[in-house]
Amino acid sequence: MRELKILAVVVILTLITYWGVEPFAHTQMHPHVSPANFKFEESDKVSAKENVEKAQKALEEAKKANNEKTIKGATATLNEATAFDKTINEFWASNKDALNAKGNAANGETLVTSNCTACHSIQSKGFPQLMDNASAGAAYGVTPPDLGSAGKLYSKEYLIAFIKNPALASKVSHKFVDGRAHPMPGYDWMQPQEIADMVAYLESIAPKEMSNKEVFTDACQRCHGIKYADMKKGSMSAFTPNNDVKAYMGILPPDLSQYIRSRSANYLETFVNDPQKQLPGTAMPRVGLTQESQAQVIKYLEEVGDSKKAQREELGPKFLIYLVIFAIFAFLWKASKWRDVH
Repeated sequence: MRELKILAVVVILTLITYWGVEPFAHTQMHPHVSPANFKFEESDKVSAKENVEKAQKALEEAKKANNEKTIKGATATLNEATAFDKTINEFWASNKDALNAKGNAANGETLVTSNCTACHSIQSKGFPQLMDNASAGAAYGVTPPDLGSAGKLYSKEYLIAFIKNPALASKVSHKFVDGRAHPMPGYDWMQPQEIADMVAYLESIAPKEMSNKEVFTDACQRCHGIKYADMKKGSMSAFTPNNDVKAYMGILPPDLSQYIRSRSANYLETFVNDPQKQLPGTAMPRVGLTQESQAQVIKYLEEVGDSKKAQREELGPKFLIYLVIFAIFAFLWKASKWRDVH
């Protein structure tokens, strides 16, 4: 009985320590962020407004502290946040006409082939990649994607926004300042109907179904490798050479073979949907995937990096039950052998 009391005390103290430390550690390592929002206009407006409110609060605190240098910095941050809030609202408002227009795929085909195929391939329609990955990476910083699946991977809302202004749509406009331009030019000079036509064409040629691997390849592999998916042939390395993508991004994007294990699925859901939520100021663009496509990417990461997840989760409870039964038998055996000693 004495041993049971000691065991109970140890278990209780361990649980108290765990439940006291773990939530605090979690808040520090994984701060709460709003969930993934696939309504990109709504998401951008909300985040821009939140940044203004945050900047206003920081300025108020700086004024209370009466620190001139801090006040000057906070004022500049507030002005920047306010200007961006206006910019992002005007940007999404300018997309309404194209979003509401009924696209003409036939006209869109002409527009896409005359404006896009100089940089982008559309293999399914006979437009090959004009430069190899190394040459494209050196020219643009990152290999341009094939457009054959764009209408499947991305929503109409996002495609329209990206065609008009890639930097704003992908939330990396902070990278392209002081004369530095996004490698893809914006087509905001086009008429809304023309942009709607281009999107209609991309949607018309997109495959109806794609495997998880195909979605990952088209959405992520230009920058990220996943080498564990093909260790023998090495076909799952990033398309863009390391030196080029490092220069473009500022840091070498990680191989994603074990990312599902080092980061939770919830982290990936919010990060892929909007990297700025988890890493403010990061150079990684918002990918702009639909909810279905994003789920397929995460599923593929699980297939490659955590293929035994189902077996592990099934075995875990069984192992704990075994430990409990073993502990009971061990205690009964010990009691029977040491009864006379105690």
